[in-house]
Amino acid sequence: MRRGLTAVAVLVAVTAGCGTEDGGDTVVAGTPPATPYAGPLYVPATDSDKSGAAGRALECDGKTYESGGADAWSKGDGGRTPEGGLRTYFDIEQPDVPRTGYRVERRADGRVLFSYDVDGRTKVAVVVAKDQKNRPGWGPETSASCDPAELPASFTEAHGYEIWTDKDGKRVPTTVVSSSVGAAHCDWQKAHFLQTGEGKKGRLYARDPDKVLPSEMLTAAYDGDVRLPASARDTGYRYQDWQLWLTPDASKAYVRTPDAVEAWPALKHGAGCL
Repeated sequence: MRRGLTAVAVLVAVTAGCGTEDGGDTVVAGTPPATPYAGPLYVPATDSDKSGAAGRALECDGKTYESGGADAWSKGDGGRTPEGGLRTYFDIEQPDVPRTGYRVERRADGRVLFSYDVDGRTKVAVVVAKDQKNRPGWGPETSASCDPAELPASFTEAHGYEIWTDKDGKRVPTTVVSSSVGAAHCDWQKAHFLQTGEGKKGRLYARDPDKVLPSEMLTAAYDGDVRLPASARDTGYRYQDWQLWLTPDASKAYVRTPDAVEAWPALKHGAGCL
């Protein structure tokens, strides 16, 4: 459900610097869409959908990636203005979304909808409200965001996301395929992880040429030069010069590079370390 017919005034000009409680460069004038969101700014959360009005305001190409309500906070933590409330959202929730470039899309019923748009479509939405129960001052009520693949490349690259593309060069949702360097706090920077799918259908694979991962994590050893199995199919997914090939048994992922075909074994469990 998205975009009604009412017009909206967009407020607050961009300023330089790190941003202040009254918005700073967090909120910009932006360009209002032809048909801004006109639905209610308060939508009760349910067990199956905690995104509230923020979720309704999104314009994702795929599914909503993250959403939720806000926890309680103490007096003095909330903002003095709606723009300060948006900054409270960043301070309290620490979301992995852009922190600048938001605009006021709508004000109604003591609430303000802030949106972060890409090509005129809302990819991050935050509804802030004032003096709610256990939430003094202005602060987040609901928030929701689209998959990181729908955010600008400048943001995803700066935050370590490795966004794959399909055969047509379109960015693929991270819930379909994604990869990342191993965690520094585990001392796994020389390893690489590849996730395909999500939930019970998801598979996690590892590239470990330097053997920095515990062997008990892996279902087999990594091999940097193998023959591509006859049953392997080209998924069409690409990341830089990597090509992802998969087989029906899903025990290994095959990554074709300009130099060789690598076999990345599946992990027995997750990729966490103590």
